[in-house]
Amino acid sequence: MSATEKDDDITVVHLMRHGEVENPDGVLYGRLAGYHLSELGRRMADRVGEHLAARDVTHVVASPLERAQETAEPIAKAHGLDIATDERLIEAENVFQGKTFGIGDGALRRPANWKHVVNPFKPSWGEPYIEQVIRMMGALNAAKDAARGHEAVLVSHQLPIWIVRSHVEKRRLWHDPRKRQCTLASLTTFTYRGDRIVSVGYSEPARDLVPPHLLAGAKPVKGKGKAFGA
Repeated sequence: MSATEKDDDITVVHLMRHGEVENPDGVLYGRLAGYHLSELGRRMADRVGEHLAARDVTHVVASPLERAQETAEPIAKAHGLDIATDERLIEAENVFQGKTFGIGDGALRRPANWKHVVNPFKPSWGEPYIEQVIRMMGALNAAKDAARGHEAVLVSHQLPIWIVRSHVEKRRLWHDPRKRQCTLASLTTFTYRGDRIVSVGYSEPARDLVPPHLLAGAKPVKGKGKAFGA
């Protein structure tokens, strides 16, 4: 172990979910291009930028999707940093991308789509959970190395964030999506001692800006399609 990799080196990596997205049609936008932060989403990003302004952030990274890049901007600006892009932080692949997924009027009403939901443990509708773990752990560890002894912020998407947290905390990867603790503009924080994760924290600096139906654990509301896509 080199002098820069001592076991008592503390590095903090914040994995942030992007802010609210402008999505008037209520589709699951997934990896589609062209979905930007709403005005409220920009306020959320600004709030987290203010929250982290006094922290020792030396590295800012984002998913290549517009909503993640835009969320990272206030944080990078506050620390005089450029935004790096890491493809591994991208949203999970999903066959329902581009389709509506609301209560009573969405894709699951169509029999042709039922074949995609036969195995929730993999899941059969998209990128396997274990593949999300592999790429997200790679992104976390790369950021830890880049910011060793300091702090990094990575902007990603709800499902990959929740899956990698579940892996680190040794929970099963299949889960009820309604119970993810990963609200818009939230921070899931991994603290490393040397190269080992020693703790995981969670905070919501912009909680007061998040619509109630989009808070972690909230029940879906008919007509609130913006809840889908992360």
